[in-house]
Amino acid sequence: MGFLIVVLGKQQLFTENTLTPILPLLHRKNMATFLNVGRLWGIVLFANLLSALIIARAIAYTSIFEPHVMKAFEAIGKKAMEPGFGTTLLRAVFAGWLIALMVWLLPYADAARVWVIIIITYIVGIGHFSHVVAGAVETFTLAATQQVSWFDVLGNYILPTLIGNILGGVILVAAINYAQIKAGRFKKGNT
Repeated sequence: MGFLIVVLGKQQLFTENTLTPILPLLHRKNMATFLNVGRLWGIVLFANLLSALIIARAIAYTSIFEPHVMKAFEAIGKKAMEPGFGTTLLRAVFAGWLIALMVWLLPYADAARVWVIIIITYIVGIGHFSHVVAGAVETFTLAATQQVSWFDVLGNYILPTLIGNILGGVILVAAINYAQIKAGRFKKGNT
């Protein structure tokens, strides 16, 4: 549901931004463009994680959710924290790839936009692929309720997930799609 709201509402999701800003960087490989991408990524990531922290604290410190729902949040968070650094990073590569692929597909989806978002995010969910923002809510909730340390959440979930989402989104989608566009231009005789 969150992905539908963010994507259709044209909000900024960090993993969505692994594709669009990279294309100009691949076209103009200079320090100014690199710094602009870094600044955009930093601002969007910070805002996304701050929002996840606010939501996690609301979950942990209010009675907004019934106890059985809280238990479900805890179970989801524990499941996300279960694998080690390497497995989390690999799962995050797949999530980054899928979300960036979703962004690449949306302009061509027309009336099927909602279904593209639902199907791709469903695959991320059932595959237990790690997503830096969505997973931050569940893992931050664990830390806020003192079931795991903040250090553990940041070092064993957020960091490998961030790295994997960037690798999946940038390398597997942006770079490959940029190469296809570039190859198409060369075939037509344009440079």
